[in-house]
Amino acid sequence: MSNRKNVLYLFDVDGTLTKPRQVITESLKNFLLNDVKSQASLGLVSGSDYKKIVEQMGGEQVTNQFDHVFCENGVAHYRRGELKSTESILNYVGEQKLQAVINFALGYMSKLVLPAKRGNFVEFRSSMINLCPVGRSCSQSERDEFSLYDKEHKIREKFVETLRNEFKDYELSFALGGQISVDVFPKGWDKTYCLRHVSDFNYDEIHFFGDKTMAGGNDYEIYHDPRTIGYTVTSPDDTKEKLKQILNIA
Repeated sequence: MSNRKNVLYLFDVDGTLTKPRQVITESLKNFLLNDVKSQASLGLVSGSDYKKIVEQMGGEQVTNQFDHVFCENGVAHYRRGELKSTESILNYVGEQKLQAVINFALGYMSKLVLPAKRGNFVEFRSSMINLCPVGRSCSQSERDEFSLYDKEHKIREKFVETLRNEFKDYELSFALGGQISVDVFPKGWDKTYCLRHVSDFNYDEIHFFGDKTMAGGNDYEIYHDPRTIGYTVTSPDDTKEKLKQILNIA
């Protein structure tokens, strides 16, 4: 570890280290925890909760080898499996406003005609609300089908724009989340939130890798933050190739 630099490599999960809601490959996992971690610190930042991140990383034994795990955009911070800090969207926004958003969203989604609709359209997390037009109970094939349909018909982009207009006075942010959903969270609770947790570590550089770095994507703010060096990736394989180039690994 003598050559380890005071640098943090910070990764989105879905579409960056894994295919959406799938498990990291053995090849990429070993590359990160052996080749990359020998040179720098590692962190994860996702809109998902801790349980989902652990599933996608292949278990807590793997997850705990990352120096930082930031769930729900970093509002929940874990180190080696221990919750260090968290905040509550309910306490911050209040029941009345949250119900107004949820009721409106359910009404909007009920009018959408999609290739498939399943269950769990609203998922309440400690720091955000996740809205899913196709329903989070969909199968992997239905998820992929919706993703293709969404790319063509901009279902989520239109949903986000409608929510922003409807609740412009609520101090809430609305962003594309993962492959099939929309994240709702207080302004400022985007992925840049996680950076406040690492300020005491005084990293010389923080490199961030994400696939939703375009305007409206949930990686946009942290990708453009002056405290990070941002990289847009298109897949886990692309993430690995970019890391190899940065670290001069053959």
